[in-house]
Amino acid sequence: MAEFTMELNDEQKEVRDWIHGFAADVMRPAAAEWDEREETPWPVIQEAAKIGLYSLDFYAQQFFDPTGLGIPMAMEELFWGDAGIGLSIVGTGLAAVGVLANGTEEQIGTWVPQMYGDVDDVKVAAFCSSEPDAGSDVAAMRTRAVYDEAKDEWVLNGTKTWATNGGIANVHVVVAVVDPEAGSKGHASFIVPPNTPGLSQGQKFKKHGIRASHTAEVVLENVRVPGHCLLGGKEKLDERLARARENAKKDGMGVPPLERSREWGRVKNAAMATFEASRPAVGAMAVGTARAAYEEALEYARTRSQFGRPIIDNQGVAFQLADMRTQIDAARLLVWRASWMAVAGKPFTSAEGSMSKLFASEVAKKVTAQAVQILGGNGFTREYPVERMHRDAAIYTIFEGTSEIQRLVIARTLSGMPIR
Repeated sequence: MAEFTMELNDEQKEVRDWIHGFAADVMRPAAAEWDEREETPWPVIQEAAKIGLYSLDFYAQQFFDPTGLGIPMAMEELFWGDAGIGLSIVGTGLAAVGVLANGTEEQIGTWVPQMYGDVDDVKVAAFCSSEPDAGSDVAAMRTRAVYDEAKDEWVLNGTKTWATNGGIANVHVVVAVVDPEAGSKGHASFIVPPNTPGLSQGQKFKKHGIRASHTAEVVLENVRVPGHCLLGGKEKLDERLARARENAKKDGMGVPPLERSREWGRVKNAAMATFEASRPAVGAMAVGTARAAYEEALEYARTRSQFGRPIIDNQGVAFQLADMRTQIDAARLLVWRASWMAVAGKPFTSAEGSMSKLFASEVAKKVTAQAVQILGGNGFTREYPVERMHRDAAIYTIFEGTSEIQRLVIARTLSGMPIR
């Protein structure tokens, strides 16, 4: 187990500088155009594929970095370049992680390569979980998967929303209800192969920010997928459902209310461990956007003169920049701590993953707003990138669990109580 460190080693610095170069030379010059077009930046993704940045191998190498800093370092640099294009590049990883976390070795080997395609024929993938009436409340999910034993097929019906790459993906990973009586424990994930009849794109959302990332509804109408497309396999699912039913029978029997509440909190925290581990990566994205806006504001304040001197010579501006940098560094430290804990196998006893995502997200919103203010009227125009960064930053307190949900997770973890 690697000791926690705040210093990148030489190899990590080389990778960081490599990603930063791509972000500065390829992503930033294209950012305004693809933000205006509100389309997937296929040429940029292809350039990333050519150098190996858009590939499972690259993210696997960073994921298995023994220090835990590979992924947050990569996310910060990419999203320093541009949040919308950054999400287009890493969005496929959401689906890939879904397969890696739940799939068999055969499923991983079959489907993950098809998510990325190759340099000459780049593909993307989509992870479809949220629904119009089931965002933070995953227990309200309505998409159903029914097993047709005669044909060894699963039949999926429902509508997913807020799906990154939804409808344009080569491979979709869909979370559906297989046992409504089991609540969130009755969910399973399915691969929907390319060109499967019944899957279509619904509404494509015109968004406030991250416009270069394709976000849409995915409509499932009698979508039939082979039995082997159930991630993990049916035997594993049946065992899990049997345990859930058995635990439901025992739930609350002879257990005092306070102890039942504490046990509920422990069970919920254990079930959320996987989600907790992914949240520092989102925090790192927020740090990247915040850092980009801070650097723009710092440079502007140094070169913009009013009343015969640079505006940074005024405490009102200089103190804002001091606070911005302090908050960014604090956010990065929380992200790095949580990332190291995850790779070191240390439990998030205080919901450290949610802490990092919550703080970094809020910092990104605040810092980008301050950057706009420092640039004044210029910051309010699309001639300067802080306007776009400010719009992009709004997503961080919403996706991968809203700030309110993060606070709920932290409070429940600290108290052991089912706080509503």
